[in-house]
Amino acid sequence: MSLALLIPLSILMGLVALGAFFWAMRGDQFDDPEGAAWRVLDQKDPMEEDGHGLRPAPESPDD
Repeated sequence: MSLALLIPLSILMGLVALGAFFWAMRGDQFDDPEGAAWRVLDQKDPMEEDGHGLRPAPESPDD
């Protein structure tokens, strides 16, 4: 009885996973796998560079 439920359920889950993989492939999710790895190693802080980051700008000392 349980195999009659588990086998179709596992096939359905496999097909859903395969569909998600093909959907990601069609959506160009795997275009640049090396770029993200190199961006992690980049020493520049993009939030401080362009001034549009989420952190507030450093305040100047009051005289």
